[in-house]
Amino acid sequence: MARILIVEDEAALSDLVRSHLEKEGHAVEQAFDGRQALAAADRARPDLVILDWMLPGLDGLEVCQELRRKHLMPILMLTARGEVADRVTGLQVGADDYLGKPFSIVELAARVASLLRRVALDSAAASSDSTQPLAFGPLVLDPAGHRATLAGSALDLSKREMDLLELLLQHPGRTFSREFLLERLWGSDFDGLDRAVDTQMVRLRRKLGDVGGRIETVWGIGYRFRPELAQT
Repeated sequence: MARILIVEDEAALSDLVRSHLEKEGHAVEQAFDGRQALAAADRARPDLVILDWMLPGLDGLEVCQELRRKHLMPILMLTARGEVADRVTGLQVGADDYLGKPFSIVELAARVASLLRRVALDSAAASSDSTQPLAFGPLVLDPAGHRATLAGSALDLSKREMDLLELLLQHPGRTFSREFLLERLWGSDFDGLDRAVDTQMVRLRRKLGDVGGRIETVWGIGYRFRPELAQT
């Protein structure tokens, strides 16, 4: 059973989705505008969010962006906007999947199951392989030995750089907000600025050489590590 937050201002549609997901054994909470959604996410800590793009007040993109600043749960974006550019925008601000309206409730349930399965696999992998070497091309990180090598040569990384690199490599493709990284690596009592993360990332990229290009800046949010270099 998963905790799922539905953010949809059309009450009838929200109720339909809720009913179907509850029949599948999930615990479901509803929010009908952007501000309710952010409050519900902070309170309930859902395992997954189903988020409509067109919402009163804060729209879905703004909500998605704010959620990504603090949370890692997968986000399934719903929208009647069918242009490729719109889908790309949704994914760039932090959505994990996209479903156009109108949609089949069966397909939505299948996408929810797929996202939850992915999270479970990621968690299992992170748990069972947390001390196993992580390799991406010439870059190899050995969490157990607290060392990293690039093309066979040891990298001189600080503890914070090592922690940052490990986090990114354990979740390739996942976007981490600056706020999340600050709290995770500096601690909740740190009274610094987002620039602390940016400065650390510049140093890490420089030490990684060409592989540093795989650490992408996600505009307005933070950073992510791409398993493969972007094609130009």
